Amino acid sequence: MAVVALAPMFVLIAALGTRTGLWSPELGYDLLAMRVGVALAAFAAVAALLLLIQALRGRAPLWLAAVAIVVSAATIGAYAWQVSRILSGPPDDISTDMAGIPGFGALDARRGGAGPTEVAGVESCPGAIPAMTQIAPESAAWALQEAGFSLQGGVSVSRAAGTHRGFWFGTVHDAVIRIRPGRTDVRVAARDGRPHGGEACRLATRISQLLRGED
Repeated sequence: MAVVALAPMFVLIAALGTRTGLWSPELGYDLLAMRVGVALAAFAAVAALLLLIQALRGRAPLWLAAVAIVVSAATIGAYAWQVSRILSGPPDDISTDMAGIPGFGALDARRGGAGPTEVAGVESCPGAIPAMTQIAPESAAWALQEAGFSLQGGVSVSRAAGTHRGFWFGTVHDAVIRIRPGRTDVRVAARDGRPHGGEACRLATRISQLLRGED
């Protein structure tokens, strides 16, 4: 049972350590969570089956074996779900305008030239729809904050920008709202080059909905 419980606890520690800056995402996410954690989940599945065999032979409590099977199955299921999201998700740089992709302005210095190599639009992210009106700057700032972003820099008549920090591993996504007469566009991109299972699409969709009054 200790082996079974080790896998989810290990992932939790890896996530919290990365989130708090104790170690880098390369160590916490790439190595500990997605490599070592997967191996531990496989060992946990074997341990749960062995415990079940022992329980059926009367050498271990049946309820303990049942708990081990449930925990192991949930851990493997969570990994399978995460990998499926990563493989099937759209690029982690989404723009509502592919003809004139909004730039990040002052946030470019913080991004350090990193991020996804591909920008996608509504074809990959159906919710990436521009607001066909000139949004007030105050409304743009409100939409960013409602979507979980902290405002970065001053809000002007032509743009607003913000940064979103993920809960578990602290993944950073940047967003910019570009305001023009008759149209307001949104761009959201991860600050690193890892796939995040469509997180940029989800955030861009949320901002777009708020700007278009669909909340």
